[in-house]
Amino acid sequence: MTVEIFSATDVGRARDNNEDSVALDPAVSLAVLADGMGGYNAGEVASQMLTSFITAELGRWLKETSNKATAADVKRAMDICVDNANRAIFNAANTNPRYAGMGTTLVLAVFRDEGLLLGHVGDSRAYRLRNGQLSQLTRDHSLLQEQLDAGLLTPEEAAYSNNRNLVTRAVGVEDTVMLELHQHEVQPGDLFLLCSDGLSDMLDDDALAQLLLSHPSLSEAAQALIDAANDMGGKDNIAIVLARAEGPVRTAGRTWWPFGRK
Repeated sequence: MTVEIFSATDVGRARDNNEDSVALDPAVSLAVLADGMGGYNAGEVASQMLTSFITAELGRWLKETSNKATAADVKRAMDICVDNANRAIFNAANTNPRYAGMGTTLVLAVFRDEGLLLGHVGDSRAYRLRNGQLSQLTRDHSLLQEQLDAGLLTPEEAAYSNNRNLVTRAVGVEDTVMLELHQHEVQPGDLFLLCSDGLSDMLDDDALAQLLLSHPSLSEAAQALIDAANDMGGKDNIAIVLARAEGPVRTAGRTWWPFGRK
């Protein structure tokens, strides 16, 4: 399966600095998105540490194993890499007062012949648009999601909750972290969206789907999403990865991954 990918970030309209970070390694079909939090500029440090660490360490491992690794091998490598990154961020937060309390969300995607291997921590999300229907692939690790699951809030009430940004799991805030991992089938024409809550808090699923369907170019779709989120107030930084699967299943070693970053 060939994959076209594009990433973009925007500071939004309410923040002075950008604590979101995105990194791609096209050689191994790897995308990483993080939304940092905590202290003056510490969130920016945490998210950049995470995306840099994962693209370097997991990217190198994927290059070394090539197509010999099974999906189970890759999932195990993703888990180990996130654990190592978590310890690095946690140690930095506990040895430098400026970084005290910092942490970050994570969405981690590896596209392979057998499908998408997707991991996440926190409330940054992954969606799939297939045949005009948008599906959320990740489930937020957040207090709001727990309240929804327990029936304490309706979806309508949740839209106005003061607990929208309280995550129950993040990278770097404790000495260990649990990466939630799933594998998803990929079909030609599937469009995947990874994003921080600076996008998903501003636009509901219907708005996201409509914008994605209205802009066949990934770069134009990303800009349209950012513009729409900012038009709704741009209350947080915005990070986006768009990845579209094309063509039949590819033979080993034939990967095409044109990408851009803004």
